[in-house]
Amino acid sequence: MADLDLLKAKYESVLQVIARRWVRLDHVHIQDEKLFIGAAAPTQDIKNEVWNAIKAVDEQFADLTADISVDASLPQPPPEPVIYTVVAGDSLWKIAADHLGNGANFHKLIEANPDKLKDEHSVIHPGDELVIPAI
Repeated sequence: MADLDLLKAKYESVLQVIARRWVRLDHVHIQDEKLFIGAAAPTQDIKNEVWNAIKAVDEQFADLTADISVDASLPQPPPEPVIYTVVAGDSLWKIAADHLGNGANFHKLIEANPDKLKDEHSVIHPGDELVIPAI
């Protein structure tokens, strides 16, 4: 008999995508010796993300049955954060101008990266990774 805990562990990355992307998880159980996931995604793109996560775990997904629908009435998740890698010549102003529409929005970079940036005098280096907030 299939072990629910082992199969859930195998597909943990899929379950994380489901949680992170606001997919409504209706069922997770063993059915016909396979892990059965019944869920509804708020958009087709998010449904595709879940399927891509499934295929990344096991292209054949022979031990999984997934019934994922689209329910447009579900709340939309916030946009995924964008990670930017600092290059030589960058400044907070330049990054804000390029990614947030105006260099004066540099304070939004500081707010989105409290672990790396303290204020407008914080030094950044090539290779640093910064979260670019959604605007």
